[in-house]
Amino acid sequence: MTSTRQLKKEKTYGLVVYLHAGGFTTGDKADDTAMLQWLCSKGYVAAGINYTLRNEKNPTASVYSQSMEIKERIPQVIEVAKKLGYPIDKMAIGGGSAGHALAMLYAYRDASTAPVPVKMVFGAVGPSSFYPEDWSNYGLDKNTEESKKAAAGLFGIMAGKTIDPSIFGTPQYDEQMKDISALLWVNKDSVPSLMVYGKHDKVQPFAASVRLEKALEKNKVPHDYIVFERSGHGLQNDDADMYTYYQKLTEYLNKYMPVKWRLLPTGQ
Repeated sequence: MTSTRQLKKEKTYGLVVYLHAGGFTTGDKADDTAMLQWLCSKGYVAAGINYTLRNEKNPTASVYSQSMEIKERIPQVIEVAKKLGYPIDKMAIGGGSAGHALAMLYAYRDASTAPVPVKMVFGAVGPSSFYPEDWSNYGLDKNTEESKKAAAGLFGIMAGKTIDPSIFGTPQYDEQMKDISALLWVNKDSVPSLMVYGKHDKVQPFAASVRLEKALEKNKVPHDYIVFERSGHGLQNDDADMYTYYQKLTEYLNKYMPVKWRLLPTGQ
């Protein structure tokens, strides 16, 4: 009998969806090949999903429209996996930057309508809320007519709607932005969350991540919040923290998405 080993076919599998970065305007699922291969090596069905990018060809695409595309495509991914012989009974979702923002929206906003239970969400440097006072990286915190107009323009593009600057700081503003603000969907039933942020991020506001962590804490949602103290958006200056992140990600997957590894001799 040969000593070569193979993974025994299971009755069901866990799906991990990983969404690509790119500021909602660039990127492709192929950019995350290494991450998807790593997830497969852990015993999961792994999938990337492309979404319509906002650019000259698609000037009306928004964070909201992208999030709805993700919501619509996940059942399709699960159906394709089933046809390939991998029935899915649970899932996790994650991503980087824009992909992390979209992953959080799915996990917090859409998990109740997912075709299989969503067990966890993970990712790095994704914007979770849109309060002008947090967005000092673009000068939107200055509380001037000019900064309010700029904030309304930027956030309106992201939400796919027109925002009146006069509603900043009101419940009406939260209602207008709730479609794309993961923070506003956090509650006591939200899924376990692992997130990492760079303290010196100039692309998305670090202050928004502090709000998110407080919301998770308030609602007693199991979570880990790892701050890269010397890094910006690229998380480039904290190698030890990156190692910790992958250790924690492995722990979360093992806890919330357990895999039964069963190896048999080839031929069985």
